[in-house]
Amino acid sequence: MSKPTVLVTGSAGHLGKALMLALPHLGYSPIGIDINPSPTTTHTGSITDAAFVGSIFATHKPIHVIHAATLHKPHIISHTKNDFIQTNIAGTLALLEAATEVGVQSFVFISTTSAFGSALSPPPGEPAAWIDESVRPEPKNIYGVTKTAAEDVCRLVAASKSQPGPPVVVLRTSRFFPEEDDDEARRGAFAEGDNLKVLELAYRRVDIADVVSACVCAMEKVAARQIGPWAGVYIVSAPTPFARNAETLAELDRDSEAVFERATPGVREVFAKKGWKFLARVDRVYDSARAVAELGWRPVYTFERAVEKVARGEEWRSELALKVGKLGYHAVPTGVYTTTERVQASE
Repeated sequence: MSKPTVLVTGSAGHLGKALMLALPHLGYSPIGIDINPSPTTTHTGSITDAAFVGSIFATHKPIHVIHAATLHKPHIISHTKNDFIQTNIAGTLALLEAATEVGVQSFVFISTTSAFGSALSPPPGEPAAWIDESVRPEPKNIYGVTKTAAEDVCRLVAASKSQPGPPVVVLRTSRFFPEEDDDEARRGAFAEGDNLKVLELAYRRVDIADVVSACVCAMEKVAARQIGPWAGVYIVSAPTPFARNAETLAELDRDSEAVFERATPGVREVFAKKGWKFLARVDRVYDSARAVAELGWRPVYTFERAVEKVARGEEWRSELALKVGKLGYHAVPTGVYTTTERVQASE
C-alpha cells in the first residue's frame, strides 16, 4: 500500500527540512518544493510561479499540503513589501487554488505568533500579556500583515460556497529557530545562548519536533473531517508552566525569577549551577491549550523537561532539532541570521 503524499513547501527551511526528514518515518511520502535547492528539496521553484505550482499538483496529486514556505521577519531588511505580498499572500492563494483543483484532503498553513504584533509587548510596569486564540492580531510589520492576510485567504477559500477549497487549518507557531536572538540587547544579556532558549520554552518557544507533530495532528484531524472545512487558528508553542491569573502576569513584569521557581521548583538551583540567569521581565505568555485539546497534540519538549535535562547535563533539544541545525535566512552575509551553510549553498 502506497504512503499518502504530502506536499511540503519551504522544504529548504527549518520546518520544511524537519518535515521532509520526519514524515517518511510517520507513514507519509513527502514531496518538497523550495526556491532554494537543498538535500530535502524535490523540486526547485517558486510558489509565486503558478505554472510551476500547477505542474507539481498535476504530477504528484498530493493528498495533503503543509505550507511552510514564506518570507520571514529577517527578510524585511532584504526584500520589498511587494516581495512579501507576492510570496506570502499570492503564493498562498496559488497553492490553495491548485489544491482545490486536485481535491486535497487537508491544507495546513504555517503562520506565526508574530501576527499578534503589538499585542505581545505591553510596556514595562504592566502585566505580561496572556496570548491565546481570542487575542486580536495587531501586526506591526509587513511580515505580520501578510501572514494574517494569508490566513484570511485560507479562510475565504476553504469556506467558499461556489467552489469550496481544501479543508484548512492554520498553525501560529512560536519561535523554533536555533540561531541566536535577532535582538542585540537580548543577545548581549545572555552570553550562553541555551540559557535564553530554555527560558523561552516557558512562554514563547517550541521544539521543532513538536511543531512537526502538531502539523501531523492537524493534517490528520482535517483529513478525517473531525475539524473543518475551515478549522480555524491554533497557537503552537511549548505548554507554559505558568498559571493564568492576574497575580502571576503582574509578577512576570517585575520578578520573573520568582514565577519561574514557583512554577518549576528547583529551576533556580539548576540555573545557578550552570551560571545561568533569569529574564528581568517576561512580556507575553503563549497559551497552546486549544491545540492540545482540539487537535490531540501532545508536545514532548516542555520547559520542565528541558530543566531536568540541563540538571543532568543532557541534551535538552530533540534529535530532529539537532539534525535540522542552523540554516539562516539569507544567501549573503546580513548578520545574525546568516549562516556559512546558506551562503555556500548559494555560491
